[in-house]
Amino acid sequence: MKRFLPIVIVLGATSALAQTTPLDGDWSGRSDGGSCNAPLDFAISIESGIVDGTAFDASARGPVPNPKKTAPPAPTPGLWQIYGMAKQGSFTLRALASVKGTERREGQLAVTAQGTSLTIRESSGCGRTATLTRAGR
Repeated sequence: MKRFLPIVIVLGATSALAQTTPLDGDWSGRSDGGSCNAPLDFAISIESGIVDGTAFDASARGPVPNPKKTAPPAPTPGLWQIYGMAKQGSFTLRALASVKGTERREGQLAVTAQGTSLTIRESSGCGRTATLTRAGR
């Protein structure tokens, strides 16, 4: 009995930590273009309140060959990692751009849960707004 007690305690603690929230599930949607005229396709997953996901800009382009031998324009970030903790009502997420070099682009996203949708607003950068719905619904 003494050998099984620690196993029971660990299993009980694990199930207590993995509580589901009303926002749990897969969410997806597309933003408007904002001031950059570059919409993002969002795909996030919420599990036990933990948010993990991506936002992809299909219009982002890397450097192109430059026959004029001038400095090419900097590539725009095409992939964003989104992470944070979800809670009922309003909450904030972080977004980190996938870029090369030492340049680090990050921002905050204000999220509002409204019924069966999530509204995401970019607080800096292009100022895009997206409405996400649960995948499969």
